[in-house]
Amino acid sequence: MSGNGEKITISDIAEALGISKTTVSRAISGKGRIGEDTVRRVQEYIKEHDYIPNPMAKGLASQRTYNIAWIMPGDSYITDLPFFQRCMIGVTGEASAHDYDVIISLSYDENNDSLERLLRNKKVDGIILGRTLIKDNRIEALLNADIPFVAIGSCSYEGVVQIDNDHVKACFELTDSLIKKGIRRIGLIGGTSDHVVNNDRLKGYMQALKENKLDKSCGIFMDCESVTSVKRAVNDLLKASCECIICMDDRICQQVLEYIKSLNMECPQDVRIASFYNSVLLDNIKPAVSAIKYDPKELGIEACRVLLKMIDGKEVNEKTLLDYEILLRGSTN
Repeated sequence: MSGNGEKITISDIAEALGISKTTVSRAISGKGRIGEDTVRRVQEYIKEHDYIPNPMAKGLASQRTYNIAWIMPGDSYITDLPFFQRCMIGVTGEASAHDYDVIISLSYDENNDSLERLLRNKKVDGIILGRTLIKDNRIEALLNADIPFVAIGSCSYEGVVQIDNDHVKACFELTDSLIKKGIRRIGLIGGTSDHVVNNDRLKGYMQALKENKLDKSCGIFMDCESVTSVKRAVNDLLKASCECIICMDDRICQQVLEYIKSLNMECPQDVRIASFYNSVLLDNIKPAVSAIKYDPKELGIEACRVLLKMIDGKEVNEKTLLDYEILLRGSTN
């Protein structure tokens, strides 16, 4: 602000210091060859006059939009929304701290229209994908585009920067802990095989069975995407005298618990229940469900932090695995 309360512009600064507007822009953005004395004079002037760069002018000076995109699955279950919302809180909070805004866009497994529009119109400086698939058309499109992007989740595509939890290790640890408690007849109910996270969780489960020489134990039921398929899997596991049903996520776990109750069975007296993902869906269930606790907000923060480094041209690790917590509770006692 000037002394009379009016906003000052880059032109005002340039005129006051007797330099060009381009030089002022470069001194503010830190780009280009400018003498240290000139940079110092500009910085002192804008500090003295409380100059705040206009976002649009700042973007033009650095050829940036100061926007990033958060790509959230549009075809996710309503029960998945808390996870993606927590991720988004982490992304937006970290972005805001670095003067970036976040454009939220929905994507669908077989439809890349919204992503292609973002790329075509050059609306963002970088992109964060909220979910990865085994065959991922969005990742393939981004690999062919000249834009930094980060995936929350793992994938097998080369050159993709990934932020994830160590699902393989976590699911191995929970399954192994239950087996070490003396539970030998154990079964798994999982979601779609198209999602990388489900394959990683299955891998951890299988490793625990193999290490404890249990083969497939009572059975593994993948692609249980409907209540009917979950009920069918529960019936088959109960017929096999399953002692403990491990659910791949909170949605499936909630459906299993409701069905067990409808059969006039109790957990853990009649069958033990555990989940490979803890969430608010399981918060009020008694007894408390043994589960793996991840922090979706931290995933979002780390993904945004890494993306902003990439936008600045800095080197980053191709894959970062965040921690988890094993919660052994009453449902498996």
